[in-house]
Amino acid sequence: MMSRQAFLATKLSLLSLVCVAPLMAADWPQWLGAQRDGLTSETGLLDSWPEGGPPSVWINRDVGLGYSGPAIVEGKIYLMGLRGGVEQLIALDEASGDELWSTDLGPAYTNDWGDGPRGTPTVDGERIYVLAAEGRLSCVDRSTGKVDWSIELVADLGGAIPVWGYSESPLIDGDLVLVTPGGEQGAIVALDKNMGKVVWQSSDLDDGAHYSSLVVAMLHGKKQYVQLLEKRLVGVDPSDGALLWEVPWPGRVAVIPTPIVQGNQIYVTTGYGVGCMLVEIDAENNAEVLYDNKVMKNHHGGVVLLGAHIFGHSDSVGWVCQDFATGERVWRERSELGKGAIAYADGHFYCLSEDEGEVVLIAASPDSWEERGRFTLTPQTEQRKPKGKVWTHPVIANGRLYLRDQELLQAFDVSAAR
Repeated sequence: MMSRQAFLATKLSLLSLVCVAPLMAADWPQWLGAQRDGLTSETGLLDSWPEGGPPSVWINRDVGLGYSGPAIVEGKIYLMGLRGGVEQLIALDEASGDELWSTDLGPAYTNDWGDGPRGTPTVDGERIYVLAAEGRLSCVDRSTGKVDWSIELVADLGGAIPVWGYSESPLIDGDLVLVTPGGEQGAIVALDKNMGKVVWQSSDLDDGAHYSSLVVAMLHGKKQYVQLLEKRLVGVDPSDGALLWEVPWPGRVAVIPTPIVQGNQIYVTTGYGVGCMLVEIDAENNAEVLYDNKVMKNHHGGVVLLGAHIFGHSDSVGWVCQDFATGERVWRERSELGKGAIAYADGHFYCLSEDEGEVVLIAASPDSWEERGRFTLTPQTEQRKPKGKVWTHPVIANGRLYLRDQELLQAFDVSAAR
């Protein structure tokens, strides 16, 4: 059976044969989409944008302060925002952007880079799992907004709030919800997703929490949970949280991007001059570093693996296409767009600059940077703190592009079938 990555790579070679494909819609139920990889299987989207960008569908001007990205499922949008001194989970109608309900999650988190929540809600069936910036993990009924249970990562699980607030997006796997409280009690915790009771806490790990989100890995046919901590990349046993393997990582200041798993290999990258690394895990859980270089130094805009290549922004380098297997740079573009975030849909990358709020559509190609349209996000917030920027990642779902700038959430029509 063809893997998802192989399917997407093959799809690129067929783009020139396709005129206008019918829209195959896809939800975006959690951080980085359905598979936590920044990719969506959605098709039937615009191959290029008109001057000024795709048409605006609606603007909601009151989703609160924060950097939380939207999760989109079955006609509803869920995201977090700070309003009235309280962090809230907010539900919107996908068609109109109108608010349906909101529920309080915890006290306001404030700092010089921007107040409010950071992570993305995770939708699982009829429940939503959210982590507030000060560390309250809540399970919320998707229809009513009622909180079914909550637990404090600091008071209950021995964690400590990272410098810029808890930013992780909860991982759901089977009957478990997993997050990274950090601390001597155990850096990673798994809870029963129905009751909120601790199933295990990884006592082998006493690292402090940083900002990366956990992922599931199937290595040699066996499940593991993988997390990038400040000073090590780790794999833990899903049954009890025991440490299976670790690789040192020279993280500094803030370790943010989510690990990428491909086969039995794991790719990680962070900014602040650190770089990137590809690790292979054998059947006995021995880890081998295949390369470790500074071709990709991604701060927090994320990277995407498409086919045989990694795409994203590298600090002091520009936008980069990198060979996944060798770590070598294939191309870079440093003049067309500033540093920012990336997402993929239907043969294209959607790139968003953090300084100006410029949005650029490029062909998802290992050949070169090939622009297919651009616009500047308008309006932009007037409530951004001086150190804050446009940091919420783009989301593409059901024929629309969603962009958030603090209290403003905007939807754009990127469907070709209109």
